[in-house]
Amino acid sequence: MADFAAGDQVRTTRFDPPHHCRLPRYVRGAAGTVIEQQGSHPLADDRARGIPAEPEPVYTVRFLARELFGSGDHGVTVDIWESHLSPMKGQDR
Repeated sequence: MADFAAGDQVRTTRFDPPHHCRLPRYVRGAAGTVIEQQGSHPLADDRARGIPAEPEPVYTVRFLARELFGSGDHGVTVDIWESHLSPMKGQDR
């Protein structure tokens, strides 16, 4: 079952592993809004290291450009695995 739904406010992890990671560096630690769920897929981070991975939900998350880059009036969307997300404070899930 998915932990997040469209409209939920989330924050990405700041974790910077010494191995392959599908969470782009420019969105690490950023706040965004879940747009929709994209199904469940094995975590690519683990698969790249040869570790068996169970499917987990993947979400399209929208970030404001100024949140990521300090300026801009547009949004940026990124597909992110659930294990790289946490709810923003004040949201129960």
